[in-house]
Amino acid sequence: MRLFLREHLPLMILQTVLLLMVLLVYWLDGYRNLRTGLYSVFLGIVCVIGYLIFRYVTHQSLYRRLTEPLNTLDDSIHGIGAAPLSEAVDTMLKAQYSHYQNELKQAEKSRNDHLVFMNQWVHQMKTPLSVIRLTMEEENDSRAASVLEETDRMERGLETVLYAARLETFDRDFQVGSISLKVVAEQAIHDHKRYFIGSKVYPELIADASLYVESDEKWLGFMVGQLVTNAIKYSADSHQKVTFKAYARGSEAVLEIRDRGIGIPQADLKRVFQPFFTGDNGRKFRESTGMGLYFVREIAARLGHRIELESEVGFGTIVRIVFSSYLTKM
Repeated sequence: MRLFLREHLPLMILQTVLLLMVLLVYWLDGYRNLRTGLYSVFLGIVCVIGYLIFRYVTHQSLYRRLTEPLNTLDDSIHGIGAAPLSEAVDTMLKAQYSHYQNELKQAEKSRNDHLVFMNQWVHQMKTPLSVIRLTMEEENDSRAASVLEETDRMERGLETVLYAARLETFDRDFQVGSISLKVVAEQAIHDHKRYFIGSKVYPELIADASLYVESDEKWLGFMVGQLVTNAIKYSADSHQKVTFKAYARGSEAVLEIRDRGIGIPQADLKRVFQPFFTGDNGRKFRESTGMGLYFVREIAARLGHRIELESEVGFGTIVRIVFSSYLTKM
């Protein structure tokens, strides 16, 4: 009703001015019968009110649609009356909805094509890397070890590219199950063993073997891998430990990864989860992409987990993946 009154307020003002002008013309022409003049004004007002009532009744659905929020996009294409204006608006909304659906399908197709391309490209790149790995593992000299380290680095990069592409279709690519946090930590240490050795950083595992959480094993493993990569990268050549802890904290379970590297400046702590933000450390380490912690936070949020971060320059960084509940299995 409020929108209707706002729209027709100029019309009501105009009709009032016209009625007053008619009375003024009669008055200036010498007509002095006040009762007849007021009766004519009354008839004019009744006609205007009747027109407004008719207008509101025939366009009521349109005004309701314009003032009430839509619960779903499909609500926008429901019929809004048989009046000419309502039919015109209805036709326009249906045309826009059709265009939107076509563009949405095209965008979905493009995204799926991109995902298929990225999957195929990553798997094609992994094939020669596997050949290089098998060849170098037969050698025992330092050059072979260096090649294997670079091969691991390329595989981690390819894995990041693959998971970044799959993140767009996360809801179709995860499966929740019961996972041992100790096994997750052990697998991460095993996957990065050459990186640990080459960087002169050593893993330490303190975990309760009976602690299990509900999560997706693949995505959780990728998250932990990103955290381990950062921990090693920013602790390289320090001869320090990267400590893995899995423990219960009240009703929650925590997987904690602590390094004793260069740490993160306090000014950067609030921004490290932003995509492509590398901060002060990114200027010292050219390999930094600013995407690792962003992926970790995004995946954790979609899995229903929480990320906690503590850091102090010169003393290292602690990252915790917090699970809302846990199970104990013997």
